[in-house]
Amino acid sequence: MSGESAVAPSHSRRNSQSTGILPEIAARAEAAIAIRHDLHRHPELAFEEHRTSARVAELLQQWGYEVTTGLGGTGVVGTLQRGQGSRRLGLRADIDALPIHEDSGLAYASQTEGLMHACGHDGHTAILLSAAHYLAHHGAIDGTLQLVFQPAEETGSGASKMIADGLFERFPVDAIYGLHNWPGVPVGHFGFVDGPAMASVDWARLKVIGKGGHGAEPQGSVDPILVAAHIITALQSVVSRNVDPRQMGVVTVGSIHGGQAANVIPDVVELKLTVRAYLPEVRDTLRRRVTDIAEQTAAAFGARAEIEFPRGFPSVINHPQQTAYIREVAVQGFGAGQVVPEFAPRTASEDFAFLLQARPGSFVFVGNGDSAPLHSPRYVFNDAAIAPAASLWARLAEDYLVKDVA
Repeated sequence: MSGESAVAPSHSRRNSQSTGILPEIAARAEAAIAIRHDLHRHPELAFEEHRTSARVAELLQQWGYEVTTGLGGTGVVGTLQRGQGSRRLGLRADIDALPIHEDSGLAYASQTEGLMHACGHDGHTAILLSAAHYLAHHGAIDGTLQLVFQPAEETGSGASKMIADGLFERFPVDAIYGLHNWPGVPVGHFGFVDGPAMASVDWARLKVIGKGGHGAEPQGSVDPILVAAHIITALQSVVSRNVDPRQMGVVTVGSIHGGQAANVIPDVVELKLTVRAYLPEVRDTLRRRVTDIAEQTAAAFGARAEIEFPRGFPSVINHPQQTAYIREVAVQGFGAGQVVPEFAPRTASEDFAFLLQARPGSFVFVGNGDSAPLHSPRYVFNDAAIAPAASLWARLAEDYLVKDVA
């Protein structure tokens, strides 16, 4: 990693406050909250974040950033260059919403029927914008800051689309950092994970093709419902008999559809399943065994299995050096008491993984307090989480973007 070992966190930019929140960020807390509420009222799905992107670009331009729009479709990059420093830091926020009908009861609830910011991406965007304002007006930085506002995280395609559009060639960074709010973690607290932090995810669509017939005379049929039942049962052995018990793997069948009548054996049954793992080698094992079991079990009953199994996105694997760096920034800025000890990896997934495959970096978890789970129609992002998380980004940038050492 370029330069990181040579310059450890300086901690000289700002003395720690009692909460770790920078006073300039605290003074603009209501403005940051207002931005989030506006974004929350107007959620937009993956690659449709036109209003969101326009609002982000407008604010960044007002604050003096060089702004590029349309990267990866609806992505935005804001660049701030100060001094002659050669170090380059990237910070990323996701901006898309979900196809969920909101049931939060908020006064600023979604105004778009069937869409909701149910994962807090409006909060992530407000956090990065709050840090952006601070760094443009008060930040003591020497180097280049790249703020990446990424579309389509929920579909797992936004990060890779931005990379394909030349994200890191056009806006080079030495390290890239991202964050996600996490319900159940106290507000103002942070979780850091060395190595795998979130699981890979692959989705499979499996068709079991048999031979339909009358339910009263099954001997002339090949019953795909029976075959599907055996496949589902056999899939439960994939993790228990193929994965080291000290490692994580999940195979879940979440959908099964077949047949219309009680006395008719259908031709086809369709299954949908998800496969998750922390380690790439475990992921490959799960994919191989799921495919083998589906095809061979179907064949044993005289049926046939057709499986669509595109690769989703990989596990979020934090780089040790960059993770240690931001953890130390948090300890120095907020105190060790606000860093969750031994924060465990999460089995949810994030396409920030693609960014970490391309550049060193780390993915951070920030406390959202007591709330409904992510992706719940009753989920509420905690506005109080904006200022501490924005302060972490600001402290990281000020510590990282320092004048080159001769």
